[in-house]
Amino acid sequence: MFAGILASLISANLLAAEPAVKGPEKVEDWWNAGQAHIQRSEQLKPITGKARNVILFVGDGMGVSTVTAARILEGQMRGQTGEENALFFETLPHVALSKTYTWDQQTPDSAPTMTAMITGYKARDGMLSVDHTTHRGECDAGAIAKRSLPTLLEQAAEAGKATGIVTTARITHATPGATYAHTPDRDWEGDAMLPPNCGVKDIARQLVELSPTVMNSLKVALGGGRDFFRTTAQPDPEYPDRRGTRKDGRDLIEAWLASRNQLASGSRYVWDKTGFDQVDPKTTPFLLGLFEPSHMQWEADRAKDAAGEPSLSEMTRKSLAMLQGSSQGYFLHVEAGRIDHGHHAGNAKRALLDTIELAKAVKTAYEMTDPRETLIIVTADHSHVFTIAGYPHRGNPILGLVKPVPEQDGIPPDVARDAHDLPYTTLNYANGPGAKNRSPAGGRPDLVHVDTSALDYKQEAIVEFKSETHGGEDVAIYASGPKAHLIHGVMEQNWIYHVMRAAFGLSSKH
Repeated sequence: MFAGILASLISANLLAAEPAVKGPEKVEDWWNAGQAHIQRSEQLKPITGKARNVILFVGDGMGVSTVTAARILEGQMRGQTGEENALFFETLPHVALSKTYTWDQQTPDSAPTMTAMITGYKARDGMLSVDHTTHRGECDAGAIAKRSLPTLLEQAAEAGKATGIVTTARITHATPGATYAHTPDRDWEGDAMLPPNCGVKDIARQLVELSPTVMNSLKVALGGGRDFFRTTAQPDPEYPDRRGTRKDGRDLIEAWLASRNQLASGSRYVWDKTGFDQVDPKTTPFLLGLFEPSHMQWEADRAKDAAGEPSLSEMTRKSLAMLQGSSQGYFLHVEAGRIDHGHHAGNAKRALLDTIELAKAVKTAYEMTDPRETLIIVTADHSHVFTIAGYPHRGNPILGLVKPVPEQDGIPPDVARDAHDLPYTTLNYANGPGAKNRSPAGGRPDLVHVDTSALDYKQEAIVEFKSETHGGEDVAIYASGPKAHLIHGVMEQNWIYHVMRAAFGLSSKH
């Protein structure tokens, strides 16, 4: 029935205001596409050898609804209806679901979820790469050392591999921080956040003062977060009226440069696009890039940044170019951190555009590597309370008002109405700042003359929060390369670590 209605609408040119339908439309085309999938699947064979390299991509907050909406948006940006599109990482051959609950949370945050993926253990809310027996706010450095969990990045370094970290969030934020830092509080990003007389190092300091093995291994670290590396007396190079936050008087950027140049001269620190573009991967042994005082720009806003900053795919390319010189292979972690921040702001468009950029970064990595020797895993740490609903017709703008398939052929699709005769969007949130969109009388707003595709538009929400919350449902895992076939079924999130460890052929002993 739907196919007939859609065909009638297309032939009558009644969807002219919507993206043109591009893709299989004849019955035989759909059949042939299905048969082609079977043929490809029957030829698929697992790559059972060891992985020389492992790349772990994490779309922070990239739940299944985010992937679906981003897939449609990317397709519509290409002039398609969108639903038939696929983000690049969706074409990877192995897919599974990841259960994201943590030791103490049904709906998780990023600290224990990344800890699970990078150490193999479920952890507690707000803690990075320490076990669940760790006390909240623990300031005894000796106790933290005993409870620290070895990370895959640290183990890759011990195996002689090069390592790297890339993020669009602060380099000290929860997801990247879990790869190298061990702390009972993810918020201890700089020394100003530590309790008085606390013996645990802040996260920025931990990045600079790594063990000799990890320090020699970590060739590249790119992201935001300059504030935690600069003192309160140092003006920011991009925003002169802004100062760093360190109270200990230490310039950690200079400390990083001094320690790395002792290992190999020519190490570089960059803070803008010009400096980044000038870095030659072949002659730069170590690279630190901090492109904002806090988080980097959303992809939608990056072009407007006065100093300029690289995209996630550009940082991925540069990092791989540096790591590929390692004779023993490498481990690279890449985070699209601002997907999460877009959702927290109730701003779907920015979150989806960052998801599309993540797909570009994955494509970049895939094209730069040999799938026979490089395991690529793409997943999320958690989801968000982000929904796609309302029976919009195929090709309905994903950021627009819902227009259902007409009940009679030959009638143009019209805006759907709720029980109070008000239009509504396809994308919404269960909670968040979008609840403020309500009318003064407390009801839903009339969106007839509202541009819901505008960059700053915040989708409606039911429960009002300043910041939208995470969701607790499973997230997807996509994989290709050696041992990628171990990604299958419904998995505990911490099993991702065990797959990467098995791919590297590391000892089964922890």
